[in-house]
Amino acid sequence: MTTAQPLDVTPTPLALLLLGREADPRSERGVECPGDLPSPSDPDLVERARAAKEKLGDKVFVLGHHYQRDEVIQFADVTGDSFKLARDAAARPEAEYIVFCGVHFMAESADILTTDAQAVVLPDLAAGCSMADMATAEQVAECWDVLTDAGVADQVVPVSYMNSSADIKAFTGKHGGTICTSSNAKRALEWAFEQGEKILFLPDQHLGRNTAVRDMGMSLTDCVVYNPHKPNGGLTAEQLRDAKMILWRGHCSVHGRFSVESVEDVRARIPGVNVLVHPECKHEVVAAADYVGSTEYIIKALEAAPRGSKWAIGTELNLVRRLANRFADEDKEIVFLDKTVCFCSTMNRIDLPHLVWTLESLADGKLVNRIEVDPETEKYAKLALERMLALP
Repeated sequence: MTTAQPLDVTPTPLALLLLGREADPRSERGVECPGDLPSPSDPDLVERARAAKEKLGDKVFVLGHHYQRDEVIQFADVTGDSFKLARDAAARPEAEYIVFCGVHFMAESADILTTDAQAVVLPDLAAGCSMADMATAEQVAECWDVLTDAGVADQVVPVSYMNSSADIKAFTGKHGGTICTSSNAKRALEWAFEQGEKILFLPDQHLGRNTAVRDMGMSLTDCVVYNPHKPNGGLTAEQLRDAKMILWRGHCSVHGRFSVESVEDVRARIPGVNVLVHPECKHEVVAAADYVGSTEYIIKALEAAPRGSKWAIGTELNLVRRLANRFADEDKEIVFLDKTVCFCSTMNRIDLPHLVWTLESLADGKLVNRIEVDPETEKYAKLALERMLALP
């Protein structure tokens, strides 16, 4: 009988982070939020938030992403998608504090676009983004080495979705690429193909594929998926040379849940329903839908919809529920596309207790949970964002 030898395994920094044995403020996975939060059962939370915000006056500007809880949205000075909110923050230089009720990468973008005199605050540092987590700076650098070894790096232009970390935006800026949103992805890809023959699309494979195939007429065979967890991304040099779109193997944990079965089921249950989905959904879901568009597109489509129309929406549940309530008096039937309840779990970390703690801390002169992007990263990330702003 042989005795098993102990394995000599050294945990990676990522493994330690996931085990809760390390902290990384730069990680989208976030870290424990410091400070003593008020109890969520405190009946005075709304009044406390209102009082602290009034005390701060024009010194504070509160941004609320569309996917936030209603209890938080009620205190937002403006609402919108991630890039709209970052630009709104940049347009308010008189605000000393920018409280971003969203997730980590959004607060980073706001810090990049605002002045050094402004402090961007995230009420809960653990509010990250699973999609942004799927592409780290180290993984993307390794990918570029693979592209270089395959002899195609000089033909590749990186295009990164707004839903990415500042590190990935900086990589994009350094390598001559641009950022895109779900609203302007087609324009970004058109620009990138004017600069090079291939695109490395980070980190959401579905938005990249849907834009290339649905909006630009490419074929699915023009796209390959780079898997950072496999040697050489799981691709051969020949596959990389033949591809036009090199899609990073990333996705949104909310939009990725919708299926063709969800579409078929809602059509069977609600005759005459219009299916409207976000382009972060899988390609087959987008192909089965009636309409496809960004969060802002979804809102505008429902605003323009005729009275009595029926809609099944494939995006985050907080927004869908808010829209259903908003248009109920117009007899617009608005339902969530899937039967399974699916909130964005990280976005929902920003709740009323965290917001109250943040506002009261700021009102007492204590700066908490500041999000700061280092100057070198900011320089190149801003370059990539500016390229996007310059798109026709």
